[in-house]
Amino acid sequence: MSNAVPSENCEKVVAIYPGSFDPITSGHLDVIERGARLCDRLVVAILRNEAKSPLFEVEERMQMLREVVAPYKNVEVDSFDGLLAHYALNKGARVILRGIRAISDYEYELQMALMNRRLQPELETVFLLAGEQFSFISSKLVKEVISLGANVTGLVPPAIEKRLYERLKKRNI
Repeated sequence: MSNAVPSENCEKVVAIYPGSFDPITSGHLDVIERGARLCDRLVVAILRNEAKSPLFEVEERMQMLREVVAPYKNVEVDSFDGLLAHYALNKGARVILRGIRAISDYEYELQMALMNRRLQPELETVFLLAGEQFSFISSKLVKEVISLGANVTGLVPPAIEKRLYERLKKRNI
């Protein structure tokens, strides 16, 4: 057992949880909740990717994220474009947080983690396994299921479910 006393000069752990969050799912929220306990500050960062056709604009996703992460005092919401490794360092982060649902996620995430480490050797990637009840959920699957008229209750936070229905109703008019 260590008798070490934490120093007042200890560096705070800042982590980035990047993603598209189009929309945020219950699985994302699970990773945010657990990740927030592992660091002093967690930045949930939306990648601005003009190549994709999102259901919600970045500003809308930021608003939705802020709404659902409000209970977590050490979590903030932001957006970025360009390289994650550069963004993380600009935010003072040394940790990238990623959720893993399946082996296929791990293969892709490993490549990204190794590239980020090559670009910025001081960055560490931490993988959190998805909670069992969330291991099959993805934003893409939620959008597909809801667009076909199925119920997505529990797959996304209630406020997000409402917005999904409203958005799809507007698109079908």
